Formats: sequence, C-alpha cells, structure tokens
Amino acid sequence: MASISSLGIGSGLDLSTLLDNLTTTEKAALTPITNQQSAYSAKLTAYGSLKSALEAFQTANTTLSSADLFATTTATSSDTSAFTATTSAGAAAGKYNITLKQLAQAQSLTSGVQASSSAQIGSTTNGGTRTLTIQQAGSDKPIEIKLTDDQTSLTGMRDAINNANAGVTASIIKVSDNSFRLVVAADDTGTNNAMTISVTGDDKLQSFIGYDPKASNNGMTESVTAQNAQLTVNGIDIERDSNTITDAPEGVTLTLLNTTTSTQTLTVTKDDSKSTAAINNWVNAYNSLQDTFSSLTHYTVVDAGADQDSSNGALVGDSTLRSIQTQLKSLLTNAASSSSFKTLAQIGISSDPVTGKLTVDNDKLADSLKSDSAGVKEMIIGDGKTTGITTTIGSNLTNYMSDDGILTAATNGVNDTLKSLTDQYNTTNDRINDTIARYKTQFTQLDVMMNQLQQTSDYLTQQFAPTTNDKS
Repeated sequence: MASISSLGIGSGLDLSTLLDNLTTTEKAALTPITNQQSAYSAKLTAYGSLKSALEAFQTANTTLSSADLFATTTATSSDTSAFTATTSAGAAAGKYNITLKQLAQAQSLTSGVQASSSAQIGSTTNGGTRTLTIQQAGSDKPIEIKLTDDQTSLTGMRDAINNANAGVTASIIKVSDNSFRLVVAADDTGTNNAMTISVTGDDKLQSFIGYDPKASNNGMTESVTAQNAQLTVNGIDIERDSNTITDAPEGVTLTLLNTTTSTQTLTVTKDDSKSTAAINNWVNAYNSLQDTFSSLTHYTVVDAGADQDSSNGALVGDSTLRSIQTQLKSLLTNAASSSSFKTLAQIGISSDPVTGKLTVDNDKLADSLKSDSAGVKEMIIGDGKTTGITTTIGSNLTNYMSDDGILTAATNGVNDTLKSLTDQYNTTNDRINDTIARYKTQFTQLDVMMNQLQQTSDYLTQQFAPTTNDKS
C-alpha cells in the first residue's frame, strides 16, 4: 500500500480537519470528568481549610479550659528593694506584713597565699595517692576526689573540684603578683550547704586546704558564713535555706533582696486580666471559625439557566460542615451548670442570630468575673471531664478530627472519589485515543485508495486518448 505523508493529499478531501473535529468531539467526553475532578479537588482543599480553622479554635478552647485562669492573682510589694513577689494558683487574696531579718548566704572558704597557682603543694609517702573529701551538712554522701601530685596545685585542685560536681565551685583569686588564693564556695545558700573539707594521705595538703568549723587549726578560713533566710510573715517566724520563698504564704513566691528595719506589706489581689483575655481570644477564634463556615458555604443566587457563580464556596450544602456548625452552636450553653450562670449571655457574651458570631460586653464580663469568677469557671469549664462549655466543645472537636471522625471520613470519601475519577478519566482517555487512532487508520486507507483510483483514472484516460483522436 502506498504511504500518505499528509491526510487528504491522496483524496483531495480535508481529512485532517475532519479528524481534528472528531478528536474534539470525542475529547468532550472527558469534560464532565475533569469538571468533577475540579469540584472534588476544591472540596478537598476546603476540608483542609475547615480542619485548620477547627484546630485554631481548639487551641483557644484548650487555653480557656485551664481552671487556673479563674484563680489568678497578682502580688505587690510595698518595698521592691526589700523583696518582690509573684503568685500562682492557690494564692489567697489578702495583705501580709513581712519583716526580713536575715538573707540566706552561701558559705565561702579561702585558702592561704601561694606564690604560684601551678606549683605542687601536696606531699605523700604512698606513691602520690591522696583523697580530698567534701562533706555538706545536708548531704548523707560525701564527695571524694582522688588527687595526683600534679593536682595538688591551686589550678589542679580547682579543676578537680569543679569536675567532681560536688555542689561547690572552686576558683583562684590573684591577690597580687606572686600571690594567689584558692576559694571554695557552696553553690547554694543555707546552712544545709555548709561544708567541711579534709584530705587523707597528705598531711601537708590537709594543713593547707582542710576546714572543719569545730577544729582550731584549719588551713582554710571562712570568708562568708553559711546562713538561712529569716523573716516573719504576719508575726510568724520563718526560716528557709534560700532567698526564694515559695510557700509562705502558699501560692506566693517571695524573692528576698535586702533586710528591712521596718515591716513591709505584701498585697495579693485577684487578677481577672488573664481570664478576660482568654475569653476574648476564644470568642475571636470562634468568630474566625464562623467566617470560615461562611466562606466555604457562600452561595450567590443566579437566574434560571445562567451559569453558576464561580465564587461559590466549595462546601455549599455540605452535610459534614453543617453538622459541625450546628453541633458547636448547640454547645454554647451549660444548662447543667451548678452555678447561677447557665448561658454565655449572662456574662456578657451575646450571639448574632444571622451571622452566628459572638460579641463580648467587657464591662458585663468584668462584673461577672469580679462578683463570681468561680461561677463563671463552673459554667465554662465545668468539671473538666464531662461538663462545661469548653470541655464538651473540646471533646467534640477532638472527635471531629480523629481518625474515625466525621471530618476525616468526609476527607477520605473525597480522596476515594478523586481516585475513582482518575481511573475513569484514564479509561475514557485511552478509549478515545484508540478511537482516534482507528479513525486515522481508516482515513489513511481511504486516502491511499482514492489516490490509487485517481492514478488508475489518469492511466485509463491516457490509454483511451489516441482512440478518441482516431475517430475524430
């Protein structure tokens, strides 16, 4: 069979255009599939946006679910140069009279003078083995440090002590040229951290660095005495080994700075700023979620027969979104609350019946928190397990987005549909390509046949032409 380089050359017919038109017609069968793919892809993206909005609301909801928010207090010192104070949950509002008698101190021991910080001090007769022992009063287990001859210099002892994590820190002070002292200081304040230092196996080193407050021939001298903080709180004597007092009064942390000659005042007052901020953040997150609902379900009415508005939301009429939206709205009350507050409106949070958004009357909210913050907490949080607005909302949000939740199920359903549409598209496209290939083969055969017939016609015309001329 003769070959045809271009459709239509052999027949004189516009077979190439005809094949293009047939291809366009056949490919039109893919359009409904691609339209569905676009719609379901948009739906999948929309479910992702919905999940992100739910997660943002869940974060704000979890924050508001903290009972400590409604027991927040603030502390004020009448003399911040004497002490500062902070509070945690459990601090009771009130005034406390405080007198600071004594600050806690960390013990510090200082050695005698050495002309060199690197010269060996110790001397043994048993092969250079000696043991440096540090015992702190509040510890049952002394720290024992083996020292070589080279480690009996000021530098060697400093490094050995610091590497032993003995609860003390050693350092070298250069008093002047050729004059050095070793200082060993407790890491923590208080008499429980006071230390004794002894050396066995090296009498010379013992006489240089040994220290025992009961002994009279110490090598080290006490430059700073270990002592506890002493203060009175409302006339009650209190002693602690630290200048940070965390339990007097309960829920208050005092940081002691200076002793006082007169009584100072600690004032603990109720602080509703954190709960107010958390409630407003929760409302804002809820409203943002409503905006997401509105955006994903936006619908513009068009005249009959007209094309749909392309700006319509991808989840118009979606049952999963509507179910979540309706359920969350129904959880904004706590009729079972044991307090006098049953609805958000009672504490100044109203709902717009059209948009579903919430609005906060901060003055009314402040009055509610001031008069009965425990009641507000009871309505909002409940028991933190099964009751309370944020508790039940939190449980539902978790369920929506769990592996077997309705949002996950809806997302999986869309993914399954997209997979099916892809398979359908590929099958249809293969069928169309096969059909077009068949058309092209048939057109090529037609072109070849027409070309052959034309050649036969031309031949016959040439053969009969002389006969025709003779008759004339």
